[in-house]
Amino acid sequence: MKRTLLFSIAMMMFAAYSYAGGIVTNTNQSAAYVRMLARDASTGIDAVYFNPAGLTLLKKGFHLSISNQSIWQDRTIKSDYPYLNSSEYQGKVTAPLFPSVYAAYKLDRLAFSFGFNPVGGGGGAVFEKGLPSFEYSISDLVPSLQAMGQQVTGYKTDLYFEGKSVYWGAQLGVSAEVTDNVSVFAGLRFVTASTTYLGHLKSNTLLFGSTEVAAPTFFTGVQAQYTAGAQQASTAAQNFAQYPASAVMPAEVAAAAGLPEGTTFGQATALMTQAAQNYTASAAKAGATAVLLADQEADVTQKGTGITPIFGANFNLLDKKLNIGVKYELPTHMLVTNNTSKDVIGGFTPTGTPVTMFPDGESFYNDMPAMLSLGASYAFGEKFSASLGYHTYFDKAADYGKKLNGEYVDNTDLIDHNYNEIALGLEYKVAKSFLVSAGFLRAMTGVNETYQSDLSNSLNSNSGAFGFAVNVTPNIQLNLGALYTVYEDGTKHFNHMLGSTAVPVVETYSKGNLIVAIGADISFGK
Repeated sequence: MKRTLLFSIAMMMFAAYSYAGGIVTNTNQSAAYVRMLARDASTGIDAVYFNPAGLTLLKKGFHLSISNQSIWQDRTIKSDYPYLNSSEYQGKVTAPLFPSVYAAYKLDRLAFSFGFNPVGGGGGAVFEKGLPSFEYSISDLVPSLQAMGQQVTGYKTDLYFEGKSVYWGAQLGVSAEVTDNVSVFAGLRFVTASTTYLGHLKSNTLLFGSTEVAAPTFFTGVQAQYTAGAQQASTAAQNFAQYPASAVMPAEVAAAAGLPEGTTFGQATALMTQAAQNYTASAAKAGATAVLLADQEADVTQKGTGITPIFGANFNLLDKKLNIGVKYELPTHMLVTNNTSKDVIGGFTPTGTPVTMFPDGESFYNDMPAMLSLGASYAFGEKFSASLGYHTYFDKAADYGKKLNGEYVDNTDLIDHNYNEIALGLEYKVAKSFLVSAGFLRAMTGVNETYQSDLSNSLNSNSGAFGFAVNVTPNIQLNLGALYTVYEDGTKHFNHMLGSTAVPVVETYSKGNLIVAIGADISFGK
C-alpha cells in the first residue's frame, strides 16, 4: 500500500491555504481592501499593513482600525481514475472570524504602528468523504484481487479529513518623514503558526457480490494461507535435503510436489526453499496490508514561529494628488514541529518496522515567501480616485515543506515562476460622508503540475469587489465590502501505478471564494 493511502499530501500542505494573496500569504487584511482590492498606496490606517511608510500622512494623534471578514470557499476535485467509487469530491473551507487590528500614533515627522492579523491560513477545511489521493490505493484492491482470481466486485470505505490553520502576525514598526514628499518605514512581524489535523480511515470493506468482508480480516486470512504455504514448502525442502542432491526424484514424488518429472532432490530442495521464502514475503505483505487497512486516526498539531523584517517607502507627489507606496517583506523562515497524539501508519521499513506519517517531535521548514508590493493612487478631483496595485511573491526561494513520495523537495522542482497579482480599485464620493468603491484583481500562479495535488493546488483567478464607506462622524469611518473570486480550473496529468501497470489519470481542480467584511476606522487625530 502506498503512503498516499492516508494523509501524506493533505497534512503537509494544508497550511498553504490562502484566501486573497499568494500560495501562502493572505493580503485580504482590511475591510477597505475587500471593498476595492487595491490598497498598496493607502494613506489610511490600514496602511499599517499595506503601505506602512504612508502612515506619516495621517493626522497627528492616535488612530485605530478594527475589522472582520467572513470567508467561504468551495472546492471540487474530479478524478477520472476508473476504479474509484466516486469521480467527484467536495470540500468546504470556512473562516467566520478573520480579524485585523491596526493602531498608529502620529507625531510631527514620525509614526509608530502596530498590527495584528492572520497573515496566512485563518480557517478550517472539511472533506467529508476524503479525497482521491486517500482512496486510490484502496480502490486498487478490487482490480488487483480480481487479477488474482478473487471474485471481488467493489469496496467501501469511511474517509474523513478536517484541518485548521492560522498564521498570526504581530507587527511593530516606525515610519519616518524624510522630506515633505518622501517617507520610509522599517519594522518586524512576529509570526506564530498553528495547524491542526483530525482525520480517520475506517471500515474498509471488500464486496464479494452481496457479501461484505472487512478488508483487514480478508488480508489476515491471506496472510495465514501464505504462512501455511511457507511452512509446507520449508518442511518439503528439509525432507528433500535428506536425499543425495544428484538423485532423480521418483515420478510420483515429483508429481505430488508439483514438480516436473526428472527433477533431482537437489533441485527440489532449492525450489522448495525459494518457495518458502516467496510465501513468507507474501505473508508479510498481506499482513502489512491488513495493518494499513485497519481503522486508523490522526490527531496532529504543528506549531512554529518566525520573524519577518519589513521595509517600505512612500512618495507623495503632484500636490498630493499622486501617492506611490512600496513595501518589501523578507522571507519568514519557520521551523514547524509535530505534536502528535494519534498518528497513522503510512508504510513499513524493509525490516517491517511501522513508519508513522507524523512522528511526534519531528520538525520541518514551512516558510512564508518574500513579498514585494507596489501601489499608486491618483485623485481625479475631490470625488473620484483610482488605485493600482502589484504584488509578487518569491515562491521559488521559499521552503514550503512539500513532500513527494515521502521526501522533501525543493521549490525549484515545483514552481516555474513566482506568483503575481495586479489590482485596480476605484472610489467615488457620492456625498461628503459616503463613497462607493469597486475593484478587480488578476492573480497568476507560477506552479507547475508537479506541485498540484487534490488538497493543495494553486490556480489563476479573477476577483471582483464592491462596497462602500460611510463617515459616521468626522473621526469614524465604517467600511463594508464583499469580493468574489472565480478560479480557473487546474489539471494534473500523472500515472498511477496499479501494480506494475501505469494507469494515466487526470485530476481537475476548481474552487470559488466569497468574502464579506465590515470594519471601523477611528481617528483621534487633530
